[in-house]
Amino acid sequence: MNFNGFDFGGLFDIELALESLPFVLGGLPMTLLVSFVGMALGLVLGLFLALARGSNRFIFRLPARTYISFMRGTPMLVFLFILYFGLPVVGIKLTALVAACLGFGLNSAAYIAEIDRSSLNSIDVGQWESAKALNLTYWQTLRKIILPQAMRIAIPPLTNVFMDIVKATSLAAVITVPELFQKTQIIAGREFDAMTMYVLVALIYWPVCILISLVQDRLEKRYSKFV
Repeated sequence: MNFNGFDFGGLFDIELALESLPFVLGGLPMTLLVSFVGMALGLVLGLFLALARGSNRFIFRLPARTYISFMRGTPMLVFLFILYFGLPVVGIKLTALVAACLGFGLNSAAYIAEIDRSSLNSIDVGQWESAKALNLTYWQTLRKIILPQAMRIAIPPLTNVFMDIVKATSLAAVITVPELFQKTQIIAGREFDAMTMYVLVALIYWPVCILISLVQDRLEKRYSKFV
């Protein structure tokens, strides 16, 4: 398609995209691995941070608030550089994959902690009092009564965090993790057609995020019984 002499068809080379697709998709397992490990680590650490953040004890509350503030106030890319390029200065060497998983996990934990905290606070205090009357311990109350209800509330924002992690894994390319975007950059540099390759990788991220949204819908229906 030409418009005033400009060839819009030259913006996307379908033949190159189809030829490159298998190679680019070779980075998808790594993207998903970093995403799932990062999210799992973030969920575990985020829950404990949320509990510490809402604690009445200053010794727990202050470190949690400081950690959350630092992680939310610093760029993810800078943190990846600290883990991969900075830690070797003090004798700690991490592989690119470990640095990426750890980086996304530690960073996402700060956002997940705030989501968990607001979800837990939304549960009526009477639930805690009833559980106490039944002689349930703090952890029994949390696991059997509070968390199932809070999870239903937290699912949508937690899904957004996971989507952000999936898309942000493209940053791991700068520390040589062979994920989707890193594979795309290799072809873009070799073929001198960055537009085609970047559109292609965007079209790969899109259905992945659609699939995550579908899983979110299923989880919301499952936990709706706690309404």
